[in-house]
Amino acid sequence: MSGDLAGWLFVVSLVAALTVTYRFFGDYLFRVVTGDRHSRVERGVYRLVGVDPHAEQSWAVYARSVLAFSAVSILLLYGFLRLQNLLPLSLGLPGVMTHGAWNTAVSFVTNTNWQWYSGESTMGHLVQMAGLSVQNFVSAAVGIAIAIALVRGFARRGTDKLGNFWVDLTRIVLRVLLPVSVIAAIVLIAAGAVQNLSAGTDVTTLGGAVQHITGGPVASQEAIKDLGTNGGGFYNVNSAHPFENPTAWTNWLEIFLLLVIPFSLPRVFGRMVGQNRQGYAILAAMAIIAVTAVALTIGFEAAHQGTVPQAVGAALEGKETRFGVPNSATFAAATTLTSTGSVNSFHDSYTALGGMIPIINMLLGEVAPGGVGAGLYGMLVLAVVTVFVAGLMVGRTPEYLGKKISAREIKFASLYFLTTPALVLIGVAAAMATGNWRTALNTGPHGFSEVVYAFASASNNNGSAFAGLTVNTPWWNTALGIAMLLGRFLPILLVLGLAGSLARQQPVPASAGTLPTHRPLFVGMLVGVTVVLVALTFLPVLALGPLAEGLS
Repeated sequence: MSGDLAGWLFVVSLVAALTVTYRFFGDYLFRVVTGDRHSRVERGVYRLVGVDPHAEQSWAVYARSVLAFSAVSILLLYGFLRLQNLLPLSLGLPGVMTHGAWNTAVSFVTNTNWQWYSGESTMGHLVQMAGLSVQNFVSAAVGIAIAIALVRGFARRGTDKLGNFWVDLTRIVLRVLLPVSVIAAIVLIAAGAVQNLSAGTDVTTLGGAVQHITGGPVASQEAIKDLGTNGGGFYNVNSAHPFENPTAWTNWLEIFLLLVIPFSLPRVFGRMVGQNRQGYAILAAMAIIAVTAVALTIGFEAAHQGTVPQAVGAALEGKETRFGVPNSATFAAATTLTSTGSVNSFHDSYTALGGMIPIINMLLGEVAPGGVGAGLYGMLVLAVVTVFVAGLMVGRTPEYLGKKISAREIKFASLYFLTTPALVLIGVAAAMATGNWRTALNTGPHGFSEVVYAFASASNNNGSAFAGLTVNTPWWNTALGIAMLLGRFLPILLVLGLAGSLARQQPVPASAGTLPTHRPLFVGMLVGVTVVLVALTFLPVLALGPLAEGLS
């Protein structure tokens, strides 16, 4: 079988698997977030936290719960990292330095999982298991909970209640993320991924040198890092390492894991608002953008621009030969479309235009399908903007799912989409003005792309990197930490404010002037608004970086 055919079969089989799971897994998620029964374990958690599971919260109380939980998580993880040398299973590693601990604590709590460090030489096993992996679960659950709160805003009428954050968090972790991760970890172990508490083994290489190979609880972290669209790797090379990603079929499995929840959540949306066709419309918009991004990434890498790639017939630099170009490019597109940040290839080695697509995926707001929860609420905010634009065209007050989109709602939506561009552009400008861009391995357009990628990744809570930029400095760790913090929680506050505003409204009946939001016309408009917003905002930046390099 030719490499091109195998690559496209790889993509088609992924699409088929996601299509099959959309309904079944989406219906399961729907039952989890709408059920009124609590298990014995869940009731024990509520008593421990001191929460009444039957008491619902307004958007402001829901937001305060999210912020309080996240603030405590940052403080605990920061302390964990700083005191690592005093903990069991530290492998003799020192405590993490101040600015590095700050960056990592913020990174994992915000579901970014940006890594300035090599995991195998910086973090002990206990920190990996009880610090980083725990945040992989709860930060992912926070994102899903926010999405569900926004959907409740559309579905409910005449109320200021959006549910209970602590109930949503507990159920999502215990009923969704934990069981699926256990199954995925077992499959990865069976395929050859490492899962132990070994301090490592010294082996003699073929050249006669001695190499230390670190073991650890790898498979369990690998499962949740993909399922929760977290992305932080146990090893420095992330999912390119055979201990994390042993074979081509585990590579398929990992891509499936990072896509399955984001692509199933539109089903939950459709069920909760009582119109499955609305979920299909959101899914269609996500799928159009995602398939286009995957095709362009594979196409640009298969075109193998440049003297050396043309000589060998492919842009293979920085890619695992176990996976090849199509599987690596699919992983790169999927990880930046979903805010995962996990990588199985070196994005800095991609062709100029091939490397541009992952940047664009992040600048789109990672809404196709986006991170767990974050993709759905990002796309729904874009849908609000789309119906507002459509309303301006026909000169009437726009409506979406029976809720009027007035000045208050559009202010929340506008501020949501101004947050990330502001963080990215201000961050890039600061790096260039202060000279901190000089830590990039390259100058010219490619070096500029490395800086843009770093702030796009941090501000969108992605976590992947071009990897041609040295960021282990006080300035970079601090600046990217601030970008991650603001890029996570400012949009969350705006989404919850929008949800509260929508929930208080009484539905208005559809009329002849109401835009049908379940038809192909709306899907096309939604995709167009998504692309145009990014094009108008970031085209100058892209022109100075990857476009300049690719067209030179």
